[in-house]
Amino acid sequence: MFKNITLVTVFTIAIAGCSNNNESSIETDNEAWLIENVAASAPSFISDFATILDADGVVLREGSNGWSCLPMRPMPEGGYPDAQDMNSMCADEEGFKWAEAYGSGTTPNMERDAYIWMLNGDVGEDNRKSSLYGGDKEESMMEGHFIESGPHLMLMPKDPSTIENFPTDFTTGAPYQMFKGSPYAHLMIPVDGYYMFQPESAPK
Repeated sequence: MFKNITLVTVFTIAIAGCSNNNESSIETDNEAWLIENVAASAPSFISDFATILDADGVVLREGSNGWSCLPMRPMPEGGYPDAQDMNSMCADEEGFKWAEAYGSGTTPNMERDAYIWMLNGDVGEDNRKSSLYGGDKEESMMEGHFIESGPHLMLMPKDPSTIENFPTDFTTGAPYQMFKGSPYAHLMIPVDGYYMFQPESAPK
């Protein structure tokens, strides 16, 4: 299971303070909804055969292809407001090595580059510095570095120096670098709908 339970525990502790407590008008806390929407984090040719977990690391559906999908934010009372609120992701074993290191504040130790799918998008982040390590949302928004991402794919490099020449500008529609200069530098690859939550940042 690629240490998924450990990973989920780390992220739950780190992000618990950011959880959205809005009540949901649909039953987003039931297993069927979770399986369907967590699986939507990756293309069906991956997620149809992936292991699906909830935010506590409980396996909801066993997989067979070495990929796992799960929410990275704890479920608020009453369920998630929507799929975006989950910050759900799908990754293989190498991708989870990166995610576990990120969640625990250690340096990723990977055998190769990895990809992580987040087709449900996320609730937003400072492009320069993760809120897990001191980023301030209001400051980031004022300075134009906050991006609430729609669907995207991420490249997690084994060696961050291999992507150092990519720009950090997320307003062009092209792949861009996030967390530049840190051990967690990675490439964000927008796909259709990327600017759905933050249209003012879309290419003009």
